[in-house]
Amino acid sequence: MNAHRDIKRPAAAESADPRPHSAVSSGVGFVGLAGLFAAIIIGRLTGANGPLAAMLALVGCGLPMILWTIFIDKAWKNESTGIDWDSPARPHDETREISIAKLAGLWATWAIIAGLYCIARWYWDGQYLFSMQMLAWAAPVMFVASIPYIFWIDRRMKEPKDGSYMVGAWLTGERADFDREKIIEHFRSWAVKGFFIAFMISIVPGNWFEVLRWSNAEIIENPVRLTLFMIALLFLIDVAFATVGYVLTFRPLDSHIRSANPYAQSWMAALICYPPFILMTAGGPLDYHPNTGDWTLWLEGWPVALAVMGAILVVLTIIYSWATVAFGLRFSNLTHRGIITHGPYRWTRHPAYLAKNAFWWLATMPFIATSGNPVDMIRNTVLLGLVSGVYYWRAKTEEKHLMADPAYREYFDWMERNAPIPRLFAWITRRKGKPGEIVPAE
Repeated sequence: MNAHRDIKRPAAAESADPRPHSAVSSGVGFVGLAGLFAAIIIGRLTGANGPLAAMLALVGCGLPMILWTIFIDKAWKNESTGIDWDSPARPHDETREISIAKLAGLWATWAIIAGLYCIARWYWDGQYLFSMQMLAWAAPVMFVASIPYIFWIDRRMKEPKDGSYMVGAWLTGERADFDREKIIEHFRSWAVKGFFIAFMISIVPGNWFEVLRWSNAEIIENPVRLTLFMIALLFLIDVAFATVGYVLTFRPLDSHIRSANPYAQSWMAALICYPPFILMTAGGPLDYHPNTGDWTLWLEGWPVALAVMGAILVVLTIIYSWATVAFGLRFSNLTHRGIITHGPYRWTRHPAYLAKNAFWWLATMPFIATSGNPVDMIRNTVLLGLVSGVYYWRAKTEEKHLMADPAYREYFDWMERNAPIPRLFAWITRRKGKPGEIVPAE
């Protein structure tokens, strides 16, 4: 097959090779987006720009997605939930001991997470203080609500003896059902939730305020201001959907964690992108910002160039946010919660990583230094290159985890055959040719 036929497949071939089913419908994200926009409008009209008011973004985003998932998609019927709705619920006497052990394991896990929050001092400074306040308020509600929820769902689950149960059985000395792998998986999953929920909640108020602080006149004053507002709005969309995804991890919504990434290198690649382990922050080993300007500085006085660059940056941020919206209720780092194949994931397997790295290169322009020093230009360019390398590393380690699921392997293979970006890279690789190889012309 020559290069020309590889890069442009006939329409008939596309229809004969249908895209694999997506675990989430596109409708979930759209209604969440509509609800979030409604919350933003209410916030802007009322001037509700405080930290607590920012939680309106999560309610506006999450509630419509829950309703859509339940009543339109009927995801609770999916086999992947592990819930049996066809058979009569088990009698309470049959599941009571299981539920008690599961509650013990769940509450013990929460206690460990709370203890780690207390020990780690960064959770008691800056933006994390709000997150700790919200979680402290939510803790009694979670404790009380978990009791009827666990007793109810255990009567319906096909395999109620999950990781929470195993932890509880271990604590109570019930060794007969002890499963070490389920316990490890349980703690991996809750490590992801505990770490990222605190971070995501902490950054919602700042993103909410950044959108609400703009007056309508300021937004339309010039292309640069319009660009900055649009980017702030799109970042809020990303943060709201991601936070809702971490919070709403429930089997009846089919948004539960199937598995957490078991590879240490995956955790390392992800955690160095987030505080307190982040390497890209000011003064960090991968800080590429010293003596850099940005696109508004270098293009100042060129209104057309500013408008064009602003439009490009907005498009890249749209792709980045869209990649999160496409997950609906299921966004989460380091976990498998169903394979997404629609939206930007039909073009490339890692649209968010590609978009955000392209954004950083264009917005920062590290190859130009305000100091005029070539050393600064080289250093910043190399460091941003290393940052992009970190995201390539993250992508590959995530794929290593997901490849254990046949559904992802099917999606991966389909993307290699059909998606424009993977096929473009494959085409470029073939165009380079091997030593002595003659590459066919277009």
